[in-house]
Amino acid sequence: MLRAACLAVAFAGTAAAQEPPRPSMESAILTVVPDRLLADTQAGRAIAERFDSATRALVAENRSIEAALEAEERDLTARRAVTPPEEFARIAQEFDQRVDGIRDRQDAKSRDLTRRRDSERQAFLQATVPILAAMMEESGAVAILDRGSVFLSFDLIDVTDQAVRRMDAELGDGSRILDAAPPTESP
Repeated sequence: MLRAACLAVAFAGTAAAQEPPRPSMESAILTVVPDRLLADTQAGRAIAERFDSATRALVAENRSIEAALEAEERDLTARRAVTPPEEFARIAQEFDQRVDGIRDRQDAKSRDLTRRRDSERQAFLQATVPILAAMMEESGAVAILDRGSVFLSFDLIDVTDQAVRRMDAELGDGSRILDAAPPTESP
């Protein structure tokens, strides 16, 4: 019986030694998952939706332009047999120049969309700073780290869910900050 009691105490000690220490809710360091701040907040989703919508519109526009140019190219090819070579060369060169100009304009639109999205993301991140700073102050923390950069931590110091709720409450759909994002223009 004594032997069984000693084994029970030994196993209990081993189980207790394997349990991680329970940190207090107060920590000098907090963590967040930055990608979730964009993906899970109303404002972050609005940024993504604006970019996705504009991208879909540009893709549709590109397809329409491509279809029109392909039709024009087929017409040009059909006219080749009945058009004098010098005139056809001039027409073909003008067509190629126009296609290059269209391609350059469409590429510029794509770059502008990406710059706009990046500008809106930057405005969003700037708007999150006071919210995260208030959360740090309220919890007595001295830093908020990217959870992906932390080697080991307890879930208790991850404040991503709380940050998302606060950002939704304070920023809403982000229209105020998104409209304030500086406009971008193609060169």
